Formats: sequence, structure tokens, C-alpha cells
Amino acid sequence: MKLGIVGLPNVGKSTLFNAITSTKNAEAANYPFCTIEPNSGIVAVPDKRLDKLAEIWQTNKKTPAIVEFVDIAGLVKGASQGAGLGNKFLGHIRECDAIVHVVRCFDDDNIIHVVEDVTKAEAVDPIADIDAIDYELILSDLEVVQNRAGRMAKAAKSGNNKGAAAEAAWLQQLAAHLESGKPARSFDFDENDAEQQTVLHEMGLLSAKPVLYACNVGEDDLMEGIENNKYVPLVAARAKEEGARYIPICAKTEEDIADYSPEEKKAFLAEMGIEASGLDNLITASYDLLGLISFLTDGKKECRAWTIRKGTKAPQAAGKIHSDFERGFIRASVIAYSDLEAHDFDYAAVKAKGLQRTEGKEYVVKDGDVIEFLFNV
Repeated sequence: MKLGIVGLPNVGKSTLFNAITSTKNAEAANYPFCTIEPNSGIVAVPDKRLDKLAEIWQTNKKTPAIVEFVDIAGLVKGASQGAGLGNKFLGHIRECDAIVHVVRCFDDDNIIHVVEDVTKAEAVDPIADIDAIDYELILSDLEVVQNRAGRMAKAAKSGNNKGAAAEAAWLQQLAAHLESGKPARSFDFDENDAEQQTVLHEMGLLSAKPVLYACNVGEDDLMEGIENNKYVPLVAARAKEEGARYIPICAKTEEDIADYSPEEKKAFLAEMGIEASGLDNLITASYDLLGLISFLTDGKKECRAWTIRKGTKAPQAAGKIHSDFERGFIRASVIAYSDLEAHDFDYAAVKAKGLQRTEGKEYVVKDGDVIEFLFNV
């Protein structure tokens, strides 16, 4: 799964990417478009359950779930018409499954705030910034939808495509929705209409992608308390209004501690009174944003977290390990991680109490299930 990190220039995208990937591959500089080609990094999804199982088993190998992040150059007003090389950057977003929208929520006179004119600094305004990016994504989508609606309307008149009239109708409704300034993700799509969902997938609408707002706060906010930041509540309200998510994070601090050892990082967070780093929270939230969960396999040879979508049934989950597991699926032996934890990871006690369940083909795998599959091919 791939998440695109987007935002206006100089809001902290590349700094955040550097921290996420613990690299310096994305140049972070105080000028627009310092990132021209997208940088990509694969990162592990933090999972204390996996860490614990690896510790219990003293496993030879620990393999976490992963997410790919792509750092995309800053967009400006007019991007959908090519401003600031915008069309190229919009194309990079189209390849992503979801969007991490970095929003500037800090004041700093030393860092220019760019919205439209790269030579002109503007006041920090997170809602206006979100509107600026949304507007460009919506305009790009509107062109795609109108073109397809026009083709379907012509096909309907010719009589050669029976479904064209119905498709043209809902596409025209979607176009009107976009023209009103609303993103595609807030349109009332019919999830049970397979043809509509296929068309939606083919169009790859930018504003239909799930969004997580990363509120980039200043280092002082960590010291004084993020609750005192005047910008974050504005983004929180916006996220709630449109069914998106948000998370506060200080990209600069996260980058500074990215190279710390686990012990040093733990000590730093404890000193700050923080339970988990902003990055861990961001990665976990991004994973969840895509509707993903993890099931676990454990043992001396390897402890591993496997990524599946919520609602996945046991045979398809088995197929994530190997296609033969799905093809020859017989049953799954399942223990809830919470049951293991409640019994101090005494597997014998868990089994004695009947907490190791045998599940069949219709079982929907739960987040944190520890599973052993039985198959025959």
C-alpha cells in the first residue's frame, strides 16, 4: 500500500519523510519545489504485539507489516493547470492509495509560507491551505469526470451501450458535486453497484482518496503542550466535517530523533511525557486509514505480522502467506492476542481453557489474531 505525502511548499513534507524513513534522501530546503521527483520509502508498522511474541519465542526472525510512503513535491494554486509543474505531481498522487496531507500549524518568520506566488509569503492559515490543495485535486477530477460523462452521453444516444445512460447520469451528478467545491470522497457512491465501483477505480479520482491530515506543529508546542496550538483545532474540525482524520506531529523533532537508538528515543519520549512518537502514531493511523489490519504468525523460526483488509476471511488471509494455503485451506487454529496476554503468554493454559479456536472458511479474521493454518494441496 502506498501513501502520498502532499501539501503546499515548505510545510514540512520532506522533513516528515526524512523522519519516517530515517534517511536524508529527501532534500529539505527553504525554497519551493526542492523535491522534483517523488522519494519513496518502505517503513515498518509499529506493533507491540509482534514485539512481544518475538521476545517470548526468542525468534530467529521478526517481520513487521509495512507501508510505503512517497514524498511528493509541493503543490501550489493552479497546479491542475500546470502551475509549479503541478500536472506531474498530480500524476504521482494518482498512483497512491491514500493521502497524508501535511498542514502547516506553526509560525516561523524564517520559513516562507507559499500558497500561490512562490515569491510572496503569506500568513499561516491551515484551512485556506487545505482548501488550496483540495481545489486543485477537485479541478483535476472534474476534468476526468466531465470527459467520461460526455463519452457516456454520446454512447447512450447511439444505443450501442445499454448501461451508458445510467453511468452518464451519476457521472453528471458527481460533476455537479465537484463543481460545488466538494471532494469526490464525500459523494454518495453506491458501494453495492459493482459497475459504478469499477468505473470509480478506473478514473482514479484524486479527491476520492482517503485523507489523513498531519498537523505539523512547532517544537515549542511539544514543550508547552499541543493543546495550546491555535491551528490544530481548526484542522480537527475540518477533518470531522469531511470524514477525514488528523494527527498532530512535529516533523522537525521527529527528524532530529530519527537516528536515536531505541533506548535513547524511549528516554526522550519519557522525558517529554509522550507514550508513543508522533511517527509511530502517524504510521499506525495511516495503516488504519487504508482499512488494514494485521494477523500474526509466531514461532521460533519467525514471528510475522501479515497485512489484510478488514473483513478478510480465513482462506484469503492464508493466501497472503502462500497461494497454496488458500487453495488447499482446511481450517485455521486461532488464538486472540488478548487471550494470550491475559494468560501471561502461557500457550498451554490458553489451550486448556479452550481459547484456541478452530475456524472454517467463513471466519472473518480479526486484528491481532494469532493463526496457524492447516491446508492440503
